[in-house]
Amino acid sequence: MFFFNNVTSANYEKVFFDFKIKNISGEEIELKTFKNKVTLLVNTASFCGFTKQYEDLQKLWETYKSDGLMVLGIPSNSFNQEKTNDKDVKEFCEVNFNINFPLSTITEVKGDQAHEIYKWAKDNHGKSAIPKWNFYKILINKEGKVEKTFNSFTNPMSKKITSEIEKIL
Repeated sequence: MFFFNNVTSANYEKVFFDFKIKNISGEEIELKTFKNKVTLLVNTASFCGFTKQYEDLQKLWETYKSDGLMVLGIPSNSFNQEKTNDKDVKEFCEVNFNINFPLSTITEVKGDQAHEIYKWAKDNHGKSAIPKWNFYKILINKEGKVEKTFNSFTNPMSKKITSEIEKIL
């Protein structure tokens, strides 16, 4: 008798904290500094219809950062809706949304050119970890593993996201 199971088993040779990414100013962020925290990884874009979610990402960050939440914005032009340079993205985020959570440099999030974090997420969590559009969210737990993903339509302050964050904080 055979039993088939659709559960993907992730081997996690590496965890989220094993990676590095450059921040919007070009300095390296060692993600090991996020250890023992919950991280919401979000690919962002300045010219997207979901760009107003920056407001709620900032609100989420302010609400839960003292409890151990990190929000990491990954500006990306993977869907052709981002500014052409980091300086303009940084200014746009600060002036329009008063963003002070960490942002990376403009980074690819899908395909062969995707940053290694996104390749790692896909390898360990499957296709659901590949951003389908801007403001796609990947929730990383305190152990540095993908906990859950949320589509672009899911608002950062929605009960769907906040209840997951509260559960794993």
